[in-house]
Amino acid sequence: MLESCQNAQERWGGVHLLIDRWLQERHELVAAYAAVGESPKAASANAQTLQKFCEILVDYVSAGHFEVYEQLTNEAKAFGDERGLELAKQIYPRIEAITEVALSFNDRCDNGDCRDNVSLGEELKHLGQLLHERFELEDCLIEVLHNAHQQQAVAEL
Repeated sequence: MLESCQNAQERWGGVHLLIDRWLQERHELVAAYAAVGESPKAASANAQTLQKFCEILVDYVSAGHFEVYEQLTNEAKAFGDERGLELAKQIYPRIEAITEVALSFNDRCDNGDCRDNVSLGEELKHLGQLLHERFELEDCLIEVLHNAHQQQAVAEL
């Protein structure tokens, strides 16, 4: 019994910790976005602020694609959650499209193409709207692919 308790904790507790860490990274991303967005003119003058935002942005979207989504999908598969897996198939393409916009923004900034104050402000506003949409989609995935299974995981303990 103790072994099954430890196995369940290792399987689902790890997912929970991964999500917690990722949500903390989201908080850091929002704070970095706010620092850049306070004044795009100041942000373009302060390349460090913009660079930090881009680094956090790339880390966040990468963690989503290469860690969190995979773990959420694996958890749903383990619980036989066909409804959740179907929802994920519907949501992932939109998240991927937003990821492409975020990575393109990062690439332009790396190339020095984010120096135009007017276009930077417009791009940041658009990116902020897309990130907000992405966060809502991710929250939906967490709710359906993880939180819905917590009671089942606890029952395994």
